Amino acid sequence: MAQDRVLIWAFVVLMVAAADAADDGLGVNWGNIASHPLQPSIVVGMLKDNRINKAKIFDSDHWTVNSFAGTGIEVMIAIPNDQLGRFNNYDAAKKWVKKNVTVHIRDGGVDIKYVAVGNEPFLQSYNGSYMETTIPAMKNIQKALEERGLADKIKVTIPLNADVYESNSNIPSRGDWRSDVKDKMNEIVKFFKEKGSPFVVNIYPYLSLYQNPDFPRDFAFFDGANKPVNDNGKTYTNVFDANYDTLVWTLKKHGVGDLKIIVGEIGWPTDGHKEATVKNAKKFYDGLLKRLGQNKGTPMRPGRMEVYLFGLLDENMKSVAPGTFERHWGIFRYDGQPKFPMDLTGKGQEKMPVGAKGVQYMENKWCIYNPQEGSEGQVPGAVDYACARADCTPLVYGGSCNDLDVNGNVSYAFNIFFQMNDQSVEACKFSGLGKIVTQNASTGSCLFPIEIMSAANKISSAVNGITTVGAFLFICLALF
Repeated sequence: MAQDRVLIWAFVVLMVAAADAADDGLGVNWGNIASHPLQPSIVVGMLKDNRINKAKIFDSDHWTVNSFAGTGIEVMIAIPNDQLGRFNNYDAAKKWVKKNVTVHIRDGGVDIKYVAVGNEPFLQSYNGSYMETTIPAMKNIQKALEERGLADKIKVTIPLNADVYESNSNIPSRGDWRSDVKDKMNEIVKFFKEKGSPFVVNIYPYLSLYQNPDFPRDFAFFDGANKPVNDNGKTYTNVFDANYDTLVWTLKKHGVGDLKIIVGEIGWPTDGHKEATVKNAKKFYDGLLKRLGQNKGTPMRPGRMEVYLFGLLDENMKSVAPGTFERHWGIFRYDGQPKFPMDLTGKGQEKMPVGAKGVQYMENKWCIYNPQEGSEGQVPGAVDYACARADCTPLVYGGSCNDLDVNGNVSYAFNIFFQMNDQSVEACKFSGLGKIVTQNASTGSCLFPIEIMSAANKISSAVNGITTVGAFLFICLALF
């Protein structure tokens, strides 16, 4: 009987281990360009609850990084592009490593796996802004890690957009570096090879569809294309495989064909464009996660892949210059609640991801349009004012709130401005056109959100509380 119990327990342990996200090769990108970001401890709790064991962040904020301490979650921290110039100086690189890396390395500390030097610094739209600062920063951060004895454990890399390589014929085997970055890319990959660093690439099938109206829609997903691409006997039925193998061929041509590749960002937005829908995102992730769970790989690189989904949460203050979908990449909403069922294991275990726990919301109050006779002329200016300062992207064509009537559009704009300004009474005036109500204004697929109490709100409330108590004590002491 005892032996039977041991066998049963061993089986349970194996099943739990098998339930880790996509065989432990799956991570997520956690960005926080939001008006009311979730507390780091809540986000890390989400990752643990969903058995996601890898996270990639876009800076090295101490509070955020330290929230991973003792969790066993692998972390990629980063240096933003606009700071790269500082680290052309080695002393600055040494200080950064001491302050942002070494401080977290201890028993029960943070498992920092990678340091990302910049984020897509050679993106064409940056027009060469970071071309001269990226490589010196990379080399100095590497040197500083080596001096600290951390270079075997922590690898330096540069997350790069897939636009650093190209194939004029869209055939993977004809791929090569973009001509303006060719010399620099060869220097980088040789450095990666020498130091044992991975090549981190961001691949976005959604953008292929968004940027080209003639792009074959089925090629953006994973359930087969009507017109597969044949490349010397290798068949491509989706753009992800073709894009990834274009990189494989490019590396091979330049003598580093065995360099480790990590997909640093891949995902599908859920709002802000006709193709950015929950339905399409689910379809995309269903195909991607199944492939990862099967360790299928690509025609040129079969086998297990390391992939970071983009992204974890919606971010309502991101720039919409790339498109109005840009604030809606999260597999979770702004408040950490899941958008749709997913099989994060890739092994047929689809369910709603575990949402954020302990989230505190503001009061059940909404700001809506209160029509006033003769005031119609003021409405466009009021809406423009609100949408210039808050996130109205769900109102665009194809967005989740695109079906609202005129008054509904105005109410949405007023409410999102009201929420992003902490439900301030002043933020719902709009010269008398706004009205605060306690009945949920959401309708159909259009969510009129209530904002959360972010870490900043709580700190502010605590400070105000301390100030009030302090003032009270001062008055009491003065009276005596």
